[in-house]
Order: sequence, then structure tokens, then C-alpha cells
Amino acid sequence: MVFDSETKLWLSGNEAIALGAWEAGVTVASGYPGTPSTEIMANLSRYEGVYTEWAPNEKVGLEVAIGACFAGARALATTKHVGLNVAADPLFTAAYTGVRGGLVILNADDPQMHSSQNEQDNRNYAFAAKLPMLEPSDPAEAKEMMARAYALSEQLDTPVIVRITTRIAHVKGVVAKGQRQPPPEPSIEKVPAKLVMLPGNARVRRKAVEERMAAARDLAETLPENRIEPGSGLRGFITSGVPYNYVKEAFPTAPVLKLGMVWPLPEQMIREFAASVEEVIVVEELDPFLENHLKAMGIACRGKDIIPGQGELNSFIVRKAVEPESIGELFAPLDLPMRPPNMCAGCPHRGLFYGLSKMKDVFVSGDIGCYTLGFLPPLSAMDACVCMGASVTMAHGMAKAMGEKGEGKIVAVLGDSTFLHSGITGLLNTVYNKSYASVIILDNRTTAMTGHQENPASGRNILGEIAPAVDLEQLCKALGVARVVVVNPHDVQETRKVLKEEVAAPEASVIISRAPCVLLPEEVKRPKPVYFTNLDNCTGCSLCVQMGCPAISWTPLTPEEAVARGYREKQKGFAQIAEVQCLGCGQCAAVCAFDAITRKEARS
Repeated sequence: MVFDSETKLWLSGNEAIALGAWEAGVTVASGYPGTPSTEIMANLSRYEGVYTEWAPNEKVGLEVAIGACFAGARALATTKHVGLNVAADPLFTAAYTGVRGGLVILNADDPQMHSSQNEQDNRNYAFAAKLPMLEPSDPAEAKEMMARAYALSEQLDTPVIVRITTRIAHVKGVVAKGQRQPPPEPSIEKVPAKLVMLPGNARVRRKAVEERMAAARDLAETLPENRIEPGSGLRGFITSGVPYNYVKEAFPTAPVLKLGMVWPLPEQMIREFAASVEEVIVVEELDPFLENHLKAMGIACRGKDIIPGQGELNSFIVRKAVEPESIGELFAPLDLPMRPPNMCAGCPHRGLFYGLSKMKDVFVSGDIGCYTLGFLPPLSAMDACVCMGASVTMAHGMAKAMGEKGEGKIVAVLGDSTFLHSGITGLLNTVYNKSYASVIILDNRTTAMTGHQENPASGRNILGEIAPAVDLEQLCKALGVARVVVVNPHDVQETRKVLKEEVAAPEASVIISRAPCVLLPEEVKRPKPVYFTNLDNCTGCSLCVQMGCPAISWTPLTPEEAVARGYREKQKGFAQIAEVQCLGCGQCAAVCAFDAITRKEARS
């Protein structure tokens, strides 16, 4: 293949989707950072002629996009799979209102839970909300499907969901450049019968939804993205999305029905394909979505009886599931060692969680972000984590359940972006209903885990422009919190002191743990001190190692080795700091009682 850089690009799926949205004439896009979908909005923000923003949460993002499409613009909302749960309220009603300009919801599912707290299949949202859904199989198709999605949205008067998975989001492929379509001219048109969803109007629009879905089913029969690929053999496969690639790799000559629109389904095409083979096997990740609907049509097929319903698939899994006798060890994937995640060297969250780890009788209600890693050993300082913002409300619920027995034993921990996403109402509820749970806001001045996106407290917008910054202290006080304390988590001893005081308070309190993420560009450039281990003073107490910093390593010693090195016979080892990794936070020095950790001068 000849690669022409003038007409072809080497893009990830997320980059390709951003390009496809821009070429399709999108002018307004809103979303909340969430792996694996984050890079779509980040890349789209670099194109001229389109307004992009980081919304405080996914519900807000979708509502912004709905408003833009009501003004006749082509709009995009981006979200990962659990984010669509947050946006479900406007999603289901937008299915009734329909659109004026095209509206696409880009949903990224995460099979295998690479960076998520659950493994849900959001094809079920298309079915439940009665919305068309497209699903690409590679970056090139993802880019082209954006234009198709907007055309369908306007043709059928409906939002359209484009579903990708982590594999599509991050894999690279060759993508053809195109021309940007002239964006539709925005306008204000008052059509309350269509856009005001009180019951009388909603009943009329409910009929329109069914008429639209009937039209979509007819259209699915001739949609180019749905196609039968003839082959040899009596076994045929029905598949979509990334699993299509696995089927083609595992059984390259088999007949395949590839579905690019996974809802509604092309029933006649499916029946035609099923009649052409003796056996139909449905290959799909996660739920038996296609399989169940095929069986509801009365079509005999195999699927989850042999294809795993958990995690990601690959060509080896598909081949082994269908023809186990044909698999040899040479085709088995490598069993690679696990690489557990860890907070970065110098992370400000470590000092806070170190303090919590010493409070053994305190239940820590956690949340979604970098700080979720506080659950892992050696800190082991998080006891529950469910979803964005739930730390505050769960802590309140526990406090009410425990009554006086729980006083001084329950805290909630969440980040600044998470607090603004969905923690504010929880804190309001906590104060309003007179709880004693303490809330700790880890303010590292960014949305760190997804790649350092801006948020309403960071002081900049998606383009890096200066923007109003939420004053977290004043916001908490305005919600009715009487006790608001700010600490520097790098000051480990002071942080532990404040934790003890506030957790013991008989009323709700907020601790704002404030220090910037060490990977922010301005922090990376800032000259920093470096710490090293004075081995003559190290007693092997391992307190510094218990902080879990990746810059600190532990060398175990036998009694004989300890004596040979000049240590006490009972010393079990010593700690060393890898100076090249040290980012100068000083937390390890703060916990060392033997002056074994020494600070060097600042380095740039």
C-alpha cells in the first residue's frame, strides 16, 4: 500500500472520530473527560469552526449538545459508557423531541474494564431509548460513520448513538482525509409541540418515535454499513464492531454478515444470510445483544454458549471457542505479567492517604480518579468506591445508619473535578440533613487521571484560555459547611493533625487537600529538590516504603548480610531513593525519624 500523506493520515480511533465530526460540519461539542473517549474532544478542540468545551459532567454535556441541535447546528456529545448513565435523563427525552440539526452521542464502552469500575454494554441504551446506533470496526470506518450518523440524525429526526470500545478508541489505522461539509446555518425556531415534553406533547411524540424506528428498520436493509460478505463453508458469522476483525482473522474465508448499524437491525438481511448457511454463530463482546434479537426473530444461532460474555475478545479466543481442536500452543497469546498501577512519584494524594492509612478505625468512602489508587497496598486506605460523586452520599448514608456509633469514623474522599462533576449536591445533602461525615476534596488543580484536562476549578478552559475558577472554600461555605480547612498534603505531619481534628468533629466538615499534580506542565518545568538515602542512618524501619512511592525501593537483608554491611543483625533491609525518579515532594523525609533521607539542592 502506498501511503500518501496528502490524502491519508495515521490516526487513532479517537483522532479519526474528531476529524470525522469536523468534516461532517459539527459546530458545537461538549463532553466530560473519561477514558477511553477523552481524546475525541481534546483533538476536536484543535479544529477551527467548532466550539468545544469540557462540561462539569456528562448530563450537562449532552444537554448543551441538545440545545445546540435545537438551534439547527450539528452537535456532538462525548462520553464513556458509565458517563452515559449520568446523561440518561436527557438522552431518553431527546429521543422524543428529536432534533433540528444533527445530534450524535459518541459512547465509548470499556470491555475488560481497562479504566472503568464496571463492564456494561451500552447497545442496550439504543434499544431502551429507541435510538439508532452505529458501531465501527476500525478508525477509518469510525471517521466515515460520523458523517453517516449526522445524515441519519437529520433524515430520521433523532439523536444517533455511535458506539466504540477501548480497542477502537486507541488503535491506529490509515484514515482518508475529506472535505468539511458547510455547517448548517443556525436559527431559532419556536416549535413547542415538538420540544416541550409535557405529557400531552410527549404522547404525540411517542407515536413519532415508533414511526421513526420503523423507517430506520427499513433503511437498515440498504445501509452500506450493513453488508453480507460471501465466503466458503456452511458456517456463517454475524458480528459487528471490533469482533468483526477477530472473526476475519480467525476464519478468513467464512461467510460474514457485518453489521455497522447495530440498532435497529436489518431483519430481512439477517434472514437472508441465515438461510444461506447451515449454522449461524454470533460473535459479540459483552452481552448477547445481537444473539437475543436474532432468537426473538426465530433464527437459530449460537453465541454466548461458546463465546465468552466477559472481557475483550481476540482472534485466538474466537477460534478456540468455535474450533477448539484446531488451536495449538503456538497460537496462544502471551501470558504477560501484571503491571499494577501506582500514584506517581511526588503525587500530593500520597501524603493524604498515608495519613488516612494510620487511622485504622476510620471508614474511607472513596471515589473515581487517580486517588482511587489509594486502595492499593501499601497504603490500603480506601474502603469503598462505586461511581462519580458517590463518596459523599455514601458517607452520609453510613453516618445516618450508624448514628452516634459512627461519629468520628467516616470520611469521604474525592477530587476537585469529581466534586464539581457530581459531589456538590451530595455535600449539600450532607449539610442540609445534619450529617457528621467529613469530606476531603483532593484539589490537584486538574482532571489528572484522564490526562490533565481543565475543569471549572482550574482557571482555564479546553483551549487553555483564562476562565473563571470556582473558589472551592467559598462554595463549600455557601452550601452551609461551617468547618472548611485547607492543607498542603506534602506536609505530612500537619495533614495528619488536621485529619484527626476534623474527623473527630461532631458536624460535617470539609478538608481541602491542595497541591498541584506533579505532571502539570508548569510543575514539570519548575526546579525541584532531590532526596537521597543516607544509608549510614537507615535503620530499616520501612516507614518511607509504606508510602508506596515508586521512587523508593526496598532491599531485603538476611541477618548475615545485615552484619556484613555494618547494620544490626535484626535489620531486615534498607530503603533507597532512585534520584532520577524523585520529584522532591519531601513526604518520605517527613516520616523518617532517623535523618536517613536527605535533601539535595534544587535541580531543573
